[in-house]
Amino acid sequence: MVKQIFVNLAVKNLMHTKAFFSKLGFSFDPQFTDDNAACMIIGENIFAMLLAEPMFKTFTPKELCNAKKSTEVLVALALESREQVDAIVRQAVAAGGRTYKEAQDHGFMYAHGFEDLDGHIWEPFYMELNAKN
Repeated sequence: MVKQIFVNLAVKNLMHTKAFFSKLGFSFDPQFTDDNAACMIIGENIFAMLLAEPMFKTFTPKELCNAKKSTEVLVALALESREQVDAIVRQAVAAGGRTYKEAQDHGFMYAHGFEDLDGHIWEPFYMELNAKN
């Protein structure tokens, strides 16, 4: 089984991206953070490697996606409450991100989302595991 996950995302300005996610309460592992990359700690064994575009390009022969024009990935984050979902979206917007759709309430699951500075989509959600559908 998988022991850890590292989601790798290309970013245009690493310093601005680190500041953005710091405002949302995320921290970075200094062991894997430098001028080209930042290892953002999402949870226990869950990380996002935020890579400056030139560095990201060394890992793939393909062209990079412009996340502001095309969806490359949806990063879903399970949170502990609806209030936490709304709070992180508010923080993201205040830090320079933007929402791209209205919150979705499916009864057993509540979700919202935001785009970061580079257009990557983050979808925080809360799911009531014991709710009946």
